[in-house]
Amino acid sequence: MPMKIAHARIYPLSIPLSDPIKMSGETVFDAKTVVLQLVDEKGYSGWGEASVAPLMTGETLDSLLANLRYLVQKVRGISWEDPRNLTAELNKVLYGNSSAKSCLQMALLDIYTQKENVVLWKFLRTLFKKNDLDKPLPIPILRMLGGSIEKEQMDAESLRRQGYRHWKIKVGLLPLEQDIKRVETLLNLLGEDTVSVDANGAMNIEDAIRFTQSDKVGRLAFAEQLITSNSSTFDFCRLKNESKIAIGLDESIHGLREVEQFIELKAFDGASLKLIKTGGLIEAMECALMLENNNLKINLACKVAETSISAAATAAIGFALGRLPWGYSMSNQYLSFDVCKVPLVAENGLLDSSKLNAPGIGIDPDIMLLKSAIAKEYSVISC
Repeated sequence: MPMKIAHARIYPLSIPLSDPIKMSGETVFDAKTVVLQLVDEKGYSGWGEASVAPLMTGETLDSLLANLRYLVQKVRGISWEDPRNLTAELNKVLYGNSSAKSCLQMALLDIYTQKENVVLWKFLRTLFKKNDLDKPLPIPILRMLGGSIEKEQMDAESLRRQGYRHWKIKVGLLPLEQDIKRVETLLNLLGEDTVSVDANGAMNIEDAIRFTQSDKVGRLAFAEQLITSNSSTFDFCRLKNESKIAIGLDESIHGLREVEQFIELKAFDGASLKLIKTGGLIEAMECALMLENNNLKINLACKVAETSISAAATAAIGFALGRLPWGYSMSNQYLSFDVCKVPLVAENGLLDSSKLNAPGIGIDPDIMLLKSAIAKEYSVISC
């Protein structure tokens, strides 16, 4: 069903986190994210979102706003009919800038699937010829642990009582032996739960190998991006070959090109996929199927932190795949408040597909909450 965009609104947001999140390259105190509303000629509204990630995508709040405004102006004259052509059309008018393209594609797909009266994850199954799959399993939601070891233990015990059984521990900020001891302590506390670590590229190759060969952390499900993304292929292959733990990559994987490269190198066991890296839902689904077809694991993730809009869109990929053993890092759970009328939340540590059964992405923001979260010195952009 063809559609043409009549107008758009862009909301630059800054939402405080419940607690600061410290990573190797930055400490995040608030979520700087951009929400896009597209309205077509028939009055359908579609919503998209992309977060600021200068260390991952190179896009700042100002550049993301400028690129989105530019893209909206360029695509308003296009009659959108086939979602498979979305990426090609966007690439004709703007090189790179995966976050802005992901945001726009998300909003376009939201309108398209609403007009087709189909749930987004079911549409993805149809688009990629996966309709023969069974009902999707509930997606396990990862919870991030950080701070002092006392705080991590207290948080883990509290969240376990709420049903969470999948965890991600940030490492790489402390001396290696301290990180190993800390992870060992948490592994003992968490028992048979699925536990991973993420260094955001903070370790050198020697420390990464020593970490992954330590019997004290041998029960980890996987270790994510231990070495920096600009490490040599030799180092990535060496780490994979010498590690006793499954190796996952995040910052090293942006799209199909990198997935194919690391598959050829046999240098990883799985990858973390984010929409802002791949450039959109369709591209992320392509990467996920490439990984799946090569017996590699998939973790889905939102950047710290995004609202329920991006959370719902990303979850659609997990439901379209049917199962997600490495789980989903859904980051709206770290916000002090969400901008959606009914925020997307896990129950007993799991996200069920019944949460997203409405046509489209399946979730709507509250305009008043959006306006209350506008970043200081910014305003809503109409175009």
